[in-house]
Amino acid sequence: MHKVYIPILSQSQTLNLLETSNLLTKKQQQEIKAHFEKLGAKIYSLRDIEEILKSNLDLWYFPRSIWGADFFGHLIKNLGLKEVVLTSQNYNKKYVRYAWREIPVYDLSLSLRPRSYLSHLSAMFLNGLTAVPSKIIYVNSEQSPKTRRETSLEQGSIDLAFKSKPRTSKYIFTYKNWKICCLSGLNTNNLGVEEIETDKGEKLHVTNIERTLIDIAVRPFYAGGTSEVQRSYVKAKRKTSVDMLVSILKKINYIYPYHQVIGFYMQRAGFGDSALNPLKKLGLKYDFYLDYGMEEKDYSKEWRIYFPKNISDPTKSRTLSKHYP
Repeated sequence: MHKVYIPILSQSQTLNLLETSNLLTKKQQQEIKAHFEKLGAKIYSLRDIEEILKSNLDLWYFPRSIWGADFFGHLIKNLGLKEVVLTSQNYNKKYVRYAWREIPVYDLSLSLRPRSYLSHLSAMFLNGLTAVPSKIIYVNSEQSPKTRRETSLEQGSIDLAFKSKPRTSKYIFTYKNWKICCLSGLNTNNLGVEEIETDKGEKLHVTNIERTLIDIAVRPFYAGGTSEVQRSYVKAKRKTSVDMLVSILKKINYIYPYHQVIGFYMQRAGFGDSALNPLKKLGLKYDFYLDYGMEEKDYSKEWRIYFPKNISDPTKSRTLSKHYP
């Protein structure tokens, strides 16, 4: 068994060592930098860096007794890691991350919470369903599984729920001119989430097209508004698996009849009967709503959907919704 000798330094020796400008030899710095280059990841927490150093202690020998805030600060400075501090106006909380080389904002966003993925407007952009990148990045970290109680819908309760404006996440963190909006969605075990690689080499977890179309129909205010959602359905027409979409929708098993919303968008986007019929078979028992708090609305008898009068025609030029960030 290979043993690593770790000398124990006195407090005065530790302080003297910390006061020197060369805690690491040039060779050690080169080896550590080469290791970070190989890792491929770009964003780290302080715990991540500590674990990397611990696991390579036999390769990059330095005394464990000097580990602490001063040592890590010196180490990070020598390695060229950049400290990134994300703050929130709404919560007394901040995240501190360290970037290797550049600071990819999607990676940074995904580093805030475990098992998170990019969703809604961010997923629309990454899936090619909108051409305009938003300065708000939507990151979903799902809630823990909960036992769902059997609930019967009533038309009056639906009407009341959608009469007012929706509650939206205030758990938003700022980095430069970006805002990272953290969502806590229904637990689906990350259903429909895939890993993609961007042209910049970022490997990102993001909802696929089918899951994205569901999410933005359910929460249009995280997607630029109903008109922007409608345009995304038009762009998705030739690259959507309706069978997969319906399968994901059934597995999520929403209480509200969001299949009516999805069918309404798909019909206006030009999807054929073969795509619409599976959604109609899920039932058209209730009057439902395309969005919350609509002031002026029309009604689709076919889908039993109330929708905004000012929703844009998907065949016409774009006018951004007031919800668009």
